[in-house]
Amino acid sequence: MTIIHPTAIVDPNAELDDTVEIGAYSIIGPNVKIGARTRIGPHVVIDGHTTIGTDNRFYQFSSIGGPPQDKKYAGEPTQLLIGDRNTVREFCTFNLGTAQDEGITSLGNDNLMLAYVHLAHDCRVGNNTVFSNNASLAGHVHVGDWVILSGFAAVHQFCKIGDHAFVGMNTSLTQDVPPFVLLSGNPAEPHGINIEGLKRRGFTREQINDLRSAYKVIYKSGLTLEEAKTALGQAEAQSQASARQLRQLREFLDTSTRGIVR
Repeated sequence: MTIIHPTAIVDPNAELDDTVEIGAYSIIGPNVKIGARTRIGPHVVIDGHTTIGTDNRFYQFSSIGGPPQDKKYAGEPTQLLIGDRNTVREFCTFNLGTAQDEGITSLGNDNLMLAYVHLAHDCRVGNNTVFSNNASLAGHVHVGDWVILSGFAAVHQFCKIGDHAFVGMNTSLTQDVPPFVLLSGNPAEPHGINIEGLKRRGFTREQINDLRSAYKVIYKSGLTLEEAKTALGQAEAQSQASARQLRQLREFLDTSTRGIVR
């Protein structure tokens, strides 16, 4: 049976799986759906049209599904979608989406959100990410899979961060971060490929070397961005082992709207 502490307040219209646990003094709103084996600690507020998957863990004092911090928000029934097996530590704030975007803020699967992480309205975060303490996303930010944001990293609205990127401590991001790139600083500066992260995830030596070469094409060759994309396309055609990763990198450059950190 659902384990709800007697001091918790759960709206009768909330949809909770029978295996959900709700801690002391937590508040669950009427439009909340929570999946199997998810545990909500004490003093957590979950509100809005929020859907949470299975096997998640929310620690104390988080505010999940609150209204967007956006002057244009007028109470529209926008959403927050959270996947499976996420860990959300203390004092995190995840906001609903806005009608000016697709109306959805989302967090995928297997993510680790440390204390004081902020996901603003309309952010999209993928899978297997780590956001360290006080990492913050402004509105409409898209983050890929396997990304690491170090402590106090701050991301400007509408930025995109590609898969396997690493963002260092205290970094201020105002432009897009291509996949596989490691950067830090205020303003942010690129410092090569996220080699240690790629090794841990099973990338081969050949793939890492190909990505290092691609990094040099973008950042060290003196080519314009258009010329670099052409060179990446040529490298993609010649590399069977790394074709998918090089295509992913090239396509990210094609779709960047804020320009990349360079």
